[in-house]
Amino acid sequence: MAKEASDVAVVGHFSIDSIILPGKQPCTILGGAVAYVSLVARVLGASASVISKVGGDFPEAYMSQLKEAGVDTSHISRVLSELTTSFELTYNQNLSSRELRLRSQGSPITLEELPNSFQSKTVHVAPIASEINYKTVESLRNRCKCLSIDPQGMTRRFDKKGHVTSSAHMDKRILSLVDVYKSSLDEVQVLTGKSELEEAVKTVHGLGPGTVIVTMGAKGSVLSNRGKFFEVPACKSTQVVDPTGAGDVFIGAFLTEFTREKEPFWCACVGAAAASLVVEGVGTSFFGEKAEIYRRAKIIYVKEK
Repeated sequence: MAKEASDVAVVGHFSIDSIILPGKQPCTILGGAVAYVSLVARVLGASASVISKVGGDFPEAYMSQLKEAGVDTSHISRVLSELTTSFELTYNQNLSSRELRLRSQGSPITLEELPNSFQSKTVHVAPIASEINYKTVESLRNRCKCLSIDPQGMTRRFDKKGHVTSSAHMDKRILSLVDVYKSSLDEVQVLTGKSELEEAVKTVHGLGPGTVIVTMGAKGSVLSNRGKFFEVPACKSTQVVDPTGAGDVFIGAFLTEFTREKEPFWCACVGAAAASLVVEGVGTSFFGEKAEIYRRAKIIYVKEK
């Protein structure tokens, strides 16, 4: 393998997110799974890079935020004639659910746009609006030791007003290339057609991934790793301000530790701890400190082991 460019690389669109929280003014902020995953990896001391495409409307302040955090932005291309993918996220009163609406959609990240020299220890495929296809993932498979995916953007469908629904119609050949799979409970149920959690997890394993993670918000998450099944409780937050990105931060922190060849259950505890911190701020504005993430992770790990 050629020299590795980063510990964790993330591929997918950024989003300009308009977040509407109950009782507060709408807030526009850097979003997209690529942002949450790369930034939490940096908080945990890993090198992180992003392959993405943005439009002419992508604020320079967002690029500065990434660079100041130490994220390698050299593989982010800007297409001045296009708009950046953008979502409006409206939460209900107790933050237990949200309505997601697509406001603009960037063009796909094509196979030809992957840098020839690009390599990483771990690559996380993180589409948010149908921007990645099988051929692109197939190429990424050859550029890393561990390939991870959250297929949420491959299962989303959009009506004429941008409202989002989930569909099982994605190219499931992609999962045969993947080592680590992560999604929410709703998404894995739709994707597999199985309402029972364990059956859904088994179905995903049967498609290829050796490690399967299903996040369930305040109910915690489950980790199934090569025959071993773990229940990972949610980590207690001091306050919940904005749930956006919690699942992305979970997998970003998990992969950071997994890349370091840590025990999978420990990796999941770090994921839960990191997720508990990001929700204490709005969007990508707050991730907490590395020491606090590990302190919270140890509490879960010691209690559950």
